[in-house]
Amino acid sequence: MEDSYSTVRRWEDLDIDILVKIFQLLDIFQLTAGIAHVCSAWRMACCDPLLWKTLDLSMLKSNFIKIPLEPFVYVDGRSDTILTRLLKISLSLSRGNILTLIFHFNLYISDDQLTYTAERCPKLRRLVLPAWNRIKKTGMIKAIRGWKYLESLTMPTIANPPYLLEEIAANCENFSELKIMGPCDIFFASSIAAYLPKLRVLSLRCSTLLKDVLILILESLQHLEVLNISHCILMENVPPPQHRRIIREIDPAILEKASRLREFLTCMEDSCIMCQRTRTDEGLVRWYKYEEGLWKTDEVRSLSL
Repeated sequence: MEDSYSTVRRWEDLDIDILVKIFQLLDIFQLTAGIAHVCSAWRMACCDPLLWKTLDLSMLKSNFIKIPLEPFVYVDGRSDTILTRLLKISLSLSRGNILTLIFHFNLYISDDQLTYTAERCPKLRRLVLPAWNRIKKTGMIKAIRGWKYLESLTMPTIANPPYLLEEIAANCENFSELKIMGPCDIFFASSIAAYLPKLRVLSLRCSTLLKDVLILILESLQHLEVLNISHCILMENVPPPQHRRIIREIDPAILEKASRLREFLTCMEDSCIMCQRTRTDEGLVRWYKYEEGLWKTDEVRSLSL
């Protein structure tokens, strides 16, 4: 009996590599629930870089209500507390090794939460940040200046894009991929052309897109390799002023301009469910109405989650 008991190994005696493999099966809530405090071996395993290549918070949503004044949402204090706690534990365990950071489109983070995260993710390569009502210009600028290695951004339409794109151009020399979850007007497209002329991948799926904007993008972004306008409502201005007509087929002139691209992804089919949804929502898809996680999809593999 004594010999058999002596061969029993304790959990904390497991090889670190085995612990890491086990911990890789846990989600972010399980990983931050306190297992790092079991013993020093578990703490060491919890800090392994393999567990922290991606911090995926896409399952965490704020409890909020819409309000008529800026920032146009009011977030319940408990939601903020949960997020802050999760960020502090995760960013402590990750030890600066996070390369991809994913927020849910209905997770309204604050300036303090964003800058706290940016300071502790200096190696960040990819950011998925669709909602930022509560983030001020100063907070976003501070964050971008800390992300020198940023390559990819998923973002919403914003009223003043030049400052953001200018900061990316000045601080993120390897930046190459942009996804906009919302309409891209001529002002936004002009800002992209001005500040990100070497952009290689652009996704504008499921939104309203003017023909003039599409032409501007194709003519200005000479380094562009992949353009996704799938499920977009493509429109053109027609007289009298401010009248618009929906384009059912992409004309040969645009196809000729797009022929230099490696991939020009389009879908304007009446039978396509996503095309139908974009039209129903008038070019601004209400993702909360549809299947959970649908907002994560993209025809561009490198932008899909």
